[in-house]
Amino acid sequence: MHTGLDKFDQQIIAALQQDARQSVSAIASSIHLSRSAVSERLKRLEQSGVIRGYQVLLQPAAGALVSAYFAIEHNSARCADIIPKLLQIPEIRRCHGISGETDLMVFVEAPSVARLHQIRELLDAEPAVVRITTHMVLSEWINKDGDNKNS
Repeated sequence: MHTGLDKFDQQIIAALQQDARQSVSAIASSIHLSRSAVSERLKRLEQSGVIRGYQVLLQPAAGALVSAYFAIEHNSARCADIIPKLLQIPEIRRCHGISGETDLMVFVEAPSVARLHQIRELLDAEPAVVRITTHMVLSEWINKDGDNKNS
């Protein structure tokens, strides 16, 4: 995330990343600010260049997704406290609590490396997250939940 953004700016950006077509009223309701306050913040974020524009994302071609595992360490009392944030990110496909130094292993499929990076920054901005290690998927040899691939 950009420095100098407060929690409401970050929540507005997260809401827009999830659905850039949602109304200012819907964003205002979800983050508990007035519609006028959200409108002013959006205008400021756009004028300052934090929000550079809005775009249409097309469904990627089959097999064109970028996959990675995020090994997340946190200082929260319980892993369950972090799960609501993860559920807000549609590209997160699986999350497992595991033993060892890593608390959560999160599998992400994104349409681009840039979006994968945005997701990582969103998670890294969470106060309870201490460290994230990214493991990019280069090949998938066995997948008993879907098709087997050798690419």
